Amino acid sequence: MDNERIKNKFDDIGDKIDFMIEFCQELQQENKKLVLKIRNLESDLDTKSEAEKQFSGQDALIQSKIDGLLKKLNYFSNSSPGEHLSNL
Repeated sequence: MDNERIKNKFDDIGDKIDFMIEFCQELQQENKKLVLKIRNLESDLDTKSEAEKQFSGQDALIQSKIDGLLKKLNYFSNSSPGEHLSNL
């Protein structure tokens, strides 16, 4: 009877160890997927950051051009009619 109880305990321990090994393997697979997803998200973020830098540069250039045109327009609207012909 003692041998049967000991065998049952070892079987129970073996089942628990098998479960833990399987669970650890599942977690390792999930971890690999998450690491890959993180790398992909970081790559996407880098791409978007670069696009944002380019957009910001274009935005600054456009703003500069608009400011220049507004200055010309203000100069034109504030000058006397005879000055316009001499600048053309």
